[in-house]
Amino acid sequence: MTAAPEDIPSDHSDDRPHEECGVVGISGIDNAAELAFLGLYALQHRGQEAAGIAAISAQGTKLHKGIGLVADVFDAGQLVQLPGSSAVAHVRYSTAGASRIENAQPIMVRYFDGDLVIAHNGNLTNALDLRAQLVEEGAIFQTSSDSEVIVHLIARSRHKTVDGQIEDALTHLEGAFSLVMSVGDTLYAARDPRGFRPLILGRKDDGYVIASETCAFDIMGAEYVRDLAPGEVLKIRNGHLEELPSLPPAGQPAPCIFELVYFARPDSRLWGISVDRARRAFGRQLAREHPADADAVVSVPDSANSAGLGYAEESGIPFELGLLRNHYVGRTFIEPSQTDRDFGARMKYNPVKEVVAGKRVVVVDDSVVRGTTSLSLVKFIREAGATEVHFRIASPPVKFPCFYGIDMPRREELIGSRMSVDQIRARLKVDSLGYLSLEGMEGAVAEQGPFCNACFSGNYTAPLVDVEKGLALANVGPGY
Repeated sequence: MTAAPEDIPSDHSDDRPHEECGVVGISGIDNAAELAFLGLYALQHRGQEAAGIAAISAQGTKLHKGIGLVADVFDAGQLVQLPGSSAVAHVRYSTAGASRIENAQPIMVRYFDGDLVIAHNGNLTNALDLRAQLVEEGAIFQTSSDSEVIVHLIARSRHKTVDGQIEDALTHLEGAFSLVMSVGDTLYAARDPRGFRPLILGRKDDGYVIASETCAFDIMGAEYVRDLAPGEVLKIRNGHLEELPSLPPAGQPAPCIFELVYFARPDSRLWGISVDRARRAFGRQLAREHPADADAVVSVPDSANSAGLGYAEESGIPFELGLLRNHYVGRTFIEPSQTDRDFGARMKYNPVKEVVAGKRVVVVDDSVVRGTTSLSLVKFIREAGATEVHFRIASPPVKFPCFYGIDMPRREELIGSRMSVDQIRARLKVDSLGYLSLEGMEGAVAEQGPFCNACFSGNYTAPLVDVEKGLALANVGPGY
């Protein structure tokens, strides 16, 4: 295990961690770009700042990408200009820096055996170390993305075959990577040996699809086949699927449990478990560990809805829709005319007064990061007339930043790191506060474990090479 390092501030002011990326790969299906568009649309929750699709046909590869939501970047006219039966697609959430078009993915370069395209979900923990070595050898980088390191490693490999070059490049990587790549009309998919981020194989007609979550298969009309195993590398061409040699094992697999807590859509299945059922199990265990004498259970929408239902099921307290979320809040240049610390939360959430007025309310959330949004929510609920507010969190206190593909604040900004539970209770001004224990959370999904729990425990399973060498500070993420 690697100890938690010191870290630096994040530019993000939201109270929640931010998902990094979603990837889609299509092989052997007509109008692949249109199908990839649907997949990205389903994965929009994994990245809202940029989107891109590379379509591969007999005439070569065409790429379109841009800053913004999937529906803003693509329209019907643009998709028509992306012909072919194979595609690689990506949605991105940028970290540690501005959203710049050159950092949007997929990345495409000219290659001796056809265009090389790559889409990456995760975060390499030795990217700066590798980058420095490559620059010293004469490599010229076009972006600040850690994903471009993979492109250079493939291009500089001495192996004679494309398969060998890709395998060679991947063995140099540390950290989290779920990759979809194409060389010419051949599609590749790979997952890091610890399996931090999900990557799933599906089938549609005579072709194959790859995606970060199964919810993408639903909208594409594809059939789930299986999850890629940690370290697995697949090659797909002309409807033929080939398993290439797996990457060397790196200890026990450790998929990110925060995918189940917060990231993934509840209608997805990851690692053999329904995300909705996992969150309900968290909520039921939370009710056992931290019961409350109350009149209603209210969840913080949308990611805590399943946990809230689980808490209500176990406790017998009625579940009510006491908080509504505005789903149309995006980027805005509008600023409050007066100082209002609650402005961001007011834009997103509003209590239903008729539900909470005069009630003792249990508020269930999936996680608390900085605590700023939670503080505002409690204030809103009390203003709406709640007589008591009992706050319940369906995960343990977040105490450490993530280096494997989640953008989180520096450790000193994490309220769970700098305050005790009783201090947090006083800070949030709630009548009681209860976090799900680490043992309770992992026990609720024990059949799918073990998991990476570094943001809760500080136990980093993959080496933090750049940080330990002094090449990087915390929270650098894709795009540093």
